[in-house]
Amino acid sequence: MSSLLKQYLDIKKEYKDTILLFHIGDFYETFYDDAKITSKTLNITLTSKPMGKGVRVPLAGIPIKASNSYIDKLIRAGLKVAICEQAEDPKTSKGLVKREVVEVITRGTLMRPSLLTEKDNNYIASVVRAGDIFGIAFSDISTGEFQAGEVKNILDELIRLSPGEIIIPEGLEITLPDGTPNTYVEAYKFEYEYALNTIKDHFGIITTDAFGLPENSPGIMSAGALLSYFYENQKRALNHIKKISRFNPESGMILDAMTIKNLEITQKINGEKKDSLLYTIDRTITSIGARLLKNWILYPLTKLEEIEERLDGVTELIFKRDKSKKIRKILEDIHDIERIAGRISTNRATPRDLLSLKDSLIASKKLIGLLNDFNSSILKKQKNKVKEMDSVIELLEKTIVEDPPNKTTDGGIFKEGYNEELDRVRNIASHGKEWAINYEKEQRKKTGIESLKVGYNSIFGYYIVVTKANLHKVPDRYIKKQTLSNSERFITEELKQFESEILSSEEKQKEIEFTLFKELLNELQEYLSEFKAIASAVGVTDIICGFAEFAKKYDYNRPKVKNSKGIFIKNGRHPVVETLLPSGEFIPNNTDLSKDEQIIILTGPNMAGKSTYIRQIAQIVLLAQIGSFVPADEAEIGIMDRIFTRIGASDDLARGVSTFLAEMNETANILNNITERSLILLDEIGRGTSTYDGLSIAWSVVEYFHTLSECPLVLFATHYHELTELEEFYNEVVNYNVAVKETEDEVIFERTVRKGASDRSYGVEVARLAGLPATVIQRAKELLDDLRKDDRIVRSHPPKHRQLKLFDKRNIILDKIRSLNPDNMAPKDALKFLYDL
Repeated sequence: MSSLLKQYLDIKKEYKDTILLFHIGDFYETFYDDAKITSKTLNITLTSKPMGKGVRVPLAGIPIKASNSYIDKLIRAGLKVAICEQAEDPKTSKGLVKREVVEVITRGTLMRPSLLTEKDNNYIASVVRAGDIFGIAFSDISTGEFQAGEVKNILDELIRLSPGEIIIPEGLEITLPDGTPNTYVEAYKFEYEYALNTIKDHFGIITTDAFGLPENSPGIMSAGALLSYFYENQKRALNHIKKISRFNPESGMILDAMTIKNLEITQKINGEKKDSLLYTIDRTITSIGARLLKNWILYPLTKLEEIEERLDGVTELIFKRDKSKKIRKILEDIHDIERIAGRISTNRATPRDLLSLKDSLIASKKLIGLLNDFNSSILKKQKNKVKEMDSVIELLEKTIVEDPPNKTTDGGIFKEGYNEELDRVRNIASHGKEWAINYEKEQRKKTGIESLKVGYNSIFGYYIVVTKANLHKVPDRYIKKQTLSNSERFITEELKQFESEILSSEEKQKEIEFTLFKELLNELQEYLSEFKAIASAVGVTDIICGFAEFAKKYDYNRPKVKNSKGIFIKNGRHPVVETLLPSGEFIPNNTDLSKDEQIIILTGPNMAGKSTYIRQIAQIVLLAQIGSFVPADEAEIGIMDRIFTRIGASDDLARGVSTFLAEMNETANILNNITERSLILLDEIGRGTSTYDGLSIAWSVVEYFHTLSECPLVLFATHYHELTELEEFYNEVVNYNVAVKETEDEVIFERTVRKGASDRSYGVEVARLAGLPATVIQRAKELLDDLRKDDRIVRSHPPKHRQLKLFDKRNIILDKIRSLNPDNMAPKDALKFLYDL
């Protein structure tokens, strides 16, 4: 075994779960199984290499200059990558070159712009169990955001966060979101004392009280373990992580995983982001604003003053539309300062990043001037966050060229006059062409060869070309280098000396610029807090301006948000569906949920718009509580603390859960967690079982809401028309239906919701619209008529203090039938029994 292979294996032992990219010369090499995986993933050649006597090792390599794209592919394939660099110059080292891992790249620790999605945070979460609760910490290392706290329902919170990676202590058994990579970390790193010391060391503090994390908080355990994981993988300081924010999801509206899915908040049911609620309302210009808006929509507010503050900002921007347009124009010149600051902190920023930073700081200065003209508190707060950064702008103006390279090793970064030594070395390099021209003239004159030329290529360097016809004039001091078909190439001592100076000056120039750039990044790290404050102001301003722009375009109005209970909406519209239809085609509807009428039973045919109606109410409430105007002529929204949804059929085959059991699980979650300030959307219950079982469960669920000391607000869309009878017995229940107009030839769905119950489902008419054959439709109508004639369900209504029994008489008949023993009955007795029934 060669010493190089031994070095590789020693390092690989420490990074067993990664693809180890081993720097050798101009390549990153992989060996053994890593090589096989790399070859297959990247579709590159798998070869082998002798690594000692009788040892041949599988090998796959990628060129370092093109490594970024290859590393991106490995990460996207779900692999972890460890970068092992040469720790010393091979030219000056004695023996085997020292190597060390400088970075481990995982799905949750991405810093490379090529791997990040501009509009999405790339969170990594850390989870630990502590009795009945979980400690959770999560961070986007590309921006420096870091939060920690405790939660009861960890799965819902992880789905809401959608992290790229989750770290958990070894031995912890926990259900995690499907498809999310998880990493097991040594359990001791989650132990309280170890985690606390990690936090103290990073932030230079003696207590975590300032972060709102109480003593012995499980959130401290998760946060400390996450910081340890960062340091192990990043191998460098993380100065942009300035604080831990307290994560307390219960301080705002809670949206569980099913509600986020069913309301299509961030993506549609099919997984597409296009035409989700977020996609529809997003009018942000900056990536900073887009990421913050996603956070706002997943964590709606429940404090009235905070909601009103946002609404005031939107209102003022609508009234001052000219200034709003100017702000949006300025925002176009602001780059992703948040992530640029992260790259500056970890010394990963490029020269182009600094040019983008300079442009952004200049634009933010203009933003201050415009925000001075606004009175709403939210816009004033953003103005106060932004400090003028004239000194930084001036520094970047005098340093970085207007069109810098993207790599720090290529040179050509700094302006002339910034550094004397750099200017001197550049002067040598830049005058090389001029020297070569003069040397060519000089040699022509000395030799008398008029066709003599001085040339250059990357293989031979500088040389003199003499045609064969003039070879007899070549002086003895010319050293023959190469023979061509019609000429020969020579070099001279002067030419060799010149070439050495030129090449060394070019290398020296790159070395000087690389050093100067690192020094510049260190200087800029002093302003990380200011950069993050500017980014925060830009994000909020961008969202509020976007809300105003969207409200103006789609005729949204300011909701009246209140602490009292109830929802009143006049001519409400579905925010997404409306945008997909030609202007004016969406049919608006009213909603009135109050203390007197808290449960709406909504009946009507399929395709009539029941699901759209109940979803639009929930989305209007959600929009109001993130501080947006809403699609309605008027809206009074009592603040909700949760929105629950039970919508549609959803098998969970992977966990062996049937449609009906999935429905019941979702319903149980609602019934066990509702509060008086919950908004509940039920779009059918019990469709996955028999008609009577399903109807019984649906009826009982509505009764359960009534038995609560404080009934929540409920929208129940159903095909069980029997449920409409509940209105007669419970004051809180009110019937609504979706209007249908019948003609001799067709059924027209009017999409209008009105008070009263629907008496038919129009299922056969919907089947006809779907294109079922005419013979099938005709037969279905005949069977439907027969079933209606034979419907013998008799309902008895007991006193209000008892549960209603839907099928009392039917149950008596069934009991009589079950009591019979047909084997002991004569035919005549059987006929008499049927007659008596």
